[in-house]
Amino acid sequence: MIKINGVAHTNITVSNWAACREFYDKLLPFLGMTCVFSGTKFIYYVGGRTALGIGQCDPEYEKDRFVQNSVGLHHHCFRARSTEDVNKVHAHLIAIGATIVHPPEDGGWAPGYYSVLFEDPVGTRLEVNFVPGQGVLADGAGFDPSGDFN
Repeated sequence: MIKINGVAHTNITVSNWAACREFYDKLLPFLGMTCVFSGTKFIYYVGGRTALGIGQCDPEYEKDRFVQNSVGLHHHCFRARSTEDVNKVHAHLIAIGATIVHPPEDGGWAPGYYSVLFEDPVGTRLEVNFVPGQGVLADGAGFDPSGDFN
């Protein structure tokens, strides 16, 4: 057995490359991430022991949108350091014209769970949350995955 040291990176593929690239180039630096690669069809940001790559889809998929409950990614969640940070992200999302699925709110996933849920220009679901303490690992916290994943 080993103990992993977090998630190294997630790469997502998007249609509507120009709009999505602009969106992520506004969102990710606000989250404290640094662009370490910026190509014509792929960008890669690193920060907070997290990395996110965004790539242009193949031409035959250019008209497609993200389908949340299809095979593959359901959503990507960034962890914030406070509820205030979640609120700041929400304000930034409004300023850049993001589609907000739900504004900052408490959730039942773990004690103190607080999050904002939103979409990129092609509907890819993204979340920023804050969970105090040990979250679902806290004594008596419990976790019920049968709920609505949004």
